[in-house]
Amino acid sequence: MVNTVTAIMEYAMPLVDDLLTELENYLWFCSLDAASGVWAIMMTMRERKISAFRKDGWERYAERMKLAEEATKTQRSLDGDSDFTLTTTRTKFEADRQASSELDPVLRMVNDPYADMFATNEPDESSLVPVFQRRSFVDDICFGGTTFDDCLGTLDKLLERFEEGRIIVSFTKSIFCQSKVDFLSHEVSSEGIRADPKKMTAITKLPFPKSKKGMQQFLGSLNYYSRFIQDFTVYGAALYQLKEDDFFDGGDLAAAKESFTALQRKVADAPILRHFDAKKAVHIMLYASERTLSATLMQMHDDKLHPVRFCGRVLKDAEMNYHSAEKEALAFAAQGVLHPAGGKDTACVHPILYTWMGSQI
Repeated sequence: MVNTVTAIMEYAMPLVDDLLTELENYLWFCSLDAASGVWAIMMTMRERKISAFRKDGWERYAERMKLAEEATKTQRSLDGDSDFTLTTTRTKFEADRQASSELDPVLRMVNDPYADMFATNEPDESSLVPVFQRRSFVDDICFGGTTFDDCLGTLDKLLERFEEGRIIVSFTKSIFCQSKVDFLSHEVSSEGIRADPKKMTAITKLPFPKSKKGMQQFLGSLNYYSRFIQDFTVYGAALYQLKEDDFFDGGDLAAAKESFTALQRKVADAPILRHFDAKKAVHIMLYASERTLSATLMQMHDDKLHPVRFCGRVLKDAEMNYHSAEKEALAFAAQGVLHPAGGKDTACVHPILYTWMGSQI
């Protein structure tokens, strides 16, 4: 019954890629880190009776103390302790708990059976309008402005809203009104987005893994930065196919070590990706091999084509038998390609794809 009337907070966690968009017009940036990414809400006594949440540490400690005290009394009575007498005097633990409940006005308000009810109508939230149309990633938020004063004005409005919500910003972890900021292990500036140089350098120094689990950890560290690595799936295909037996004596790891070294070189040479501009045409370069798909999204900046994103994936077993044009069509429909390119008037792809698509109509 409780589940049927419970209103679920439908706030899905945003994707990191979505938080790094719509930054092309900014020249000054701010990266704020709140002091805590968890919003702790105290429950009233009426809510506690119908909730399925685990009891807090204080109540579990009280139950253990009570059981221990009862066990001690029982043991003394069995031992015939003449000095032992039953008493109804409160223990020091119970007295301290009652005193804290009586003296703390917040606890008194929370424990009120009608604390979570409004006396008249609902609260007025008409003034709670967004400062800007951007979302945060837990307690991290990045925004900017076209000018320094514009960025500073947005910061002032946001800090006022934080004060209303009693949100504390960590001064030491935040960056205010700079031309370049760090955000979610990315370096954001007016030139574009760059992977964290420290993390990328650490990846280039990793030795070749000695087990399949170690290889999975290496590939997992690269997946977060795959948008910066051209043909990531092409070079990583040989690594994805490795089995545990391949790492034992007699296993052939020549191709895997070659791909591993090539990926480390790609990581070291990872370019700065330009901000996607919705007003410009998208140029797409597709590549399809026997086992992988790869796509490069580019846009014109300073009269040159600059990469905006690299994406791709490994083909499924059934897809490996597709025609080369069909594979390129899959690459065109890969995640990360159609979303930014959707609705654009111009998209440059291989002529063989147009010929094949025309024959299928």
